[in-house]
Amino acid sequence: MNDKVPEIAMSQFETDKGILEPHLRQYGLEFATDGFHIRWAKGNQRHPRNWSIVRKAYDTSLIIFLELFTYLLGQGLGSIVFPPYSEAFGRKNLYVLSTALYSISCAIVAAVPSLSGVVIGRLFSGIVSAIPTTVVIGSIEDMFNARDRVWVLCLWAIVANLGLVTGPILSTFIVADLNWRWLFYVAAIVTGILTFILLTLRESRPSLLLAREVEQLRKVTGIETLQGLNPDRTPDLKTFVRTALFRPVRLFFTELIVFFVSVISAIAVALVYLFTEALPPVYEDFGFSTRQACLPFIAIGVGLSFGFFTRYIDLHIIDKHRLKGQPLLPEHKLTGFWIGAFILTVGLWGFAWTIPPYRTDLHWIVSVFCLVLVGYSLNEIEYVLGGYLTDSYLSYAASGLAALAIVRALLSAILPLIAPPMFSNLGNNMAISVLAIIATMFCAIPPLFSRFGKQIRAKSKFAKYSLRMYNEHSVDEDGY
Repeated sequence: MNDKVPEIAMSQFETDKGILEPHLRQYGLEFATDGFHIRWAKGNQRHPRNWSIVRKAYDTSLIIFLELFTYLLGQGLGSIVFPPYSEAFGRKNLYVLSTALYSISCAIVAAVPSLSGVVIGRLFSGIVSAIPTTVVIGSIEDMFNARDRVWVLCLWAIVANLGLVTGPILSTFIVADLNWRWLFYVAAIVTGILTFILLTLRESRPSLLLAREVEQLRKVTGIETLQGLNPDRTPDLKTFVRTALFRPVRLFFTELIVFFVSVISAIAVALVYLFTEALPPVYEDFGFSTRQACLPFIAIGVGLSFGFFTRYIDLHIIDKHRLKGQPLLPEHKLTGFWIGAFILTVGLWGFAWTIPPYRTDLHWIVSVFCLVLVGYSLNEIEYVLGGYLTDSYLSYAASGLAALAIVRALLSAILPLIAPPMFSNLGNNMAISVLAIIATMFCAIPPLFSRFGKQIRAKSKFAKYSLRMYNEHSVDEDGY
């Protein structure tokens, strides 16, 4: 992956090594195993993994908050371009630029009088909204080790899904009291303010930060041949287009883990979009008003928060491996997927047969309790599978998750469109039963991942290379 070192340059470099050693120690750097390139030394406080907890909390809070104000079909295109760009050229500028453009596009949608302007504005806002959805996890991987990612990814998944379940509620009341254009005016105002706040973020891509460190070292030592070890290096635009832009698509079609994770996680998230169309009519059959019929989404939101309890199981597993000195594999953190797939099956079957027209004698609270189970399980599935991809592909996490985002964007756009005819033709009970059957099939996937996941990763050049780079260049004080 590294460039060949010219013999003359190497000879001169050997002469300069004595000069370099004290400067490397001063900057918290060291020579790579090839004896020429420079890499981070363990414990370097300028590496994102070793930033202060306050700095990490601030930056992470901002980028996760973006999830509350973005989404949808245009993300399919944005998900191909932005994640690999962030891996090669950094995260911060993408966050700032995309949020600013998202604000502008929402203002355009709200202001233009024509349908074509609305469609173009929504497509463009969808493209730029792919940034938080697909790049955030890459940023989290930059800053947090496997143990800490348990909580940060859980928070990310909860906030992302909370945005989905609160959206229909807010939309219903805003449209009823004002009009649909104010949905986009509000989004434009919030993200416009957020754009300026995002300027206070720090860049978190380690390879880009290392390049800056080496540049400073060149100025101090006067040695122009110094090079940082950069596995993300993109020598030219042609190489970037060939390898980076098509990497998410390539991962989806060639990596079994990426394929199955993308499809399952996308279906789980898309169910929430389907419910935006399906739930209000169901609860209107219970006698709810139009405004009241959107409130059962709160039950899904309540279920999201229960995911924190499952994280204690994850931490117990992590600590057990650490105490025994055993390596922690991505498959060791699939417990939430096992639980989530089962609970989703129970929740959907229960909801399917506790609503009208099959049951008109049950109180609506019974079906709402089933929605709590659905909310918990959907969040668990998305969280655990997102973490599984992150742990399996590490430095290529953003590209792996971009494939997921593409499928999710497509399904999330399609399912709300098929929900009305589906429920009209099959009826509420049978339509939900179809979803329950799909959830039942999901229950077979966790044991397959646990049994064969390690073997699949061993055959993946992306997973193997990413793990090797992580082991060679890790700067964590604690590898877990």
